[in-house]
Amino acid sequence: MRMGISQLRRAWHITAKDIRTYYYKPPLISWGILFPIVMILAFYLRQPVDIRTVMPGLIGMTALFGATSVEAVAIAFEKRIGALERLLMAPLSNHALLIGKTASGALFGTATGVVVWLAASLAWGFPLKAGAPLLLIVLGSVTFALLGVLISLVMREVFDAMTVSNLFRFPMIFMSGVFVPIGTMALPLQVLASLLPLSYTVDALRHLLLGGTGAFYPLWVDVLVSVAFAGILYLAAYKLMQHRLEELL
Repeated sequence: MRMGISQLRRAWHITAKDIRTYYYKPPLISWGILFPIVMILAFYLRQPVDIRTVMPGLIGMTALFGATSVEAVAIAFEKRIGALERLLMAPLSNHALLIGKTASGALFGTATGVVVWLAASLAWGFPLKAGAPLLLIVLGSVTFALLGVLISLVMREVFDAMTVSNLFRFPMIFMSGVFVPIGTMALPLQVLASLLPLSYTVDALRHLLLGGTGAFYPLWVDVLVSVAFAGILYLAAYKLMQHRLEELL
């Protein structure tokens, strides 16, 4: 993929516009902050000694919901109000449009995930590992944002996109080792977990924050598969955008 500086600049303008339009809204900010706090409190009140073991999962889950909270519906919504048509008429490549749309969700997912990670590090003394968890949160957020964009491209209506995104997100948080380590699951569930991108983000964070306690895959596998997921989702979204974007208007 080759892109000029001008196209990257235009992609950034799309990202900045989406951040101003969607992510600065108080309800979305409060959702991104309150949701993990509620989940943390629920597990802490249930059994305080277990809170450290679920923190990697809660960080990954926070990044997942932050990155997909708008991405899964943004394109469908902008199609309805005509904003997408104006973008298609601009001197903008499909790569730039896809990057611009993805980056806003990835930034929000990263921001909310980092807040939970730093708060957990202060409260429970998790090792910072020279910022390595930040890189994993960024990688996971990019992957989740691309998943949201792909859903938004596939579905024609905002309500349908929201429904499908929840069909992916909520089962994922129970099958990706967020609350229960993958190694303790039955074999069919372990196979299913291996097909979900959140599994590798959570597993990698278990390596870095818990010294490998509860981890199922080697760390290098977590990173490699996460990169592969991001690449596959990017190519799928780009191909779908090439073939379907104009007919979605």
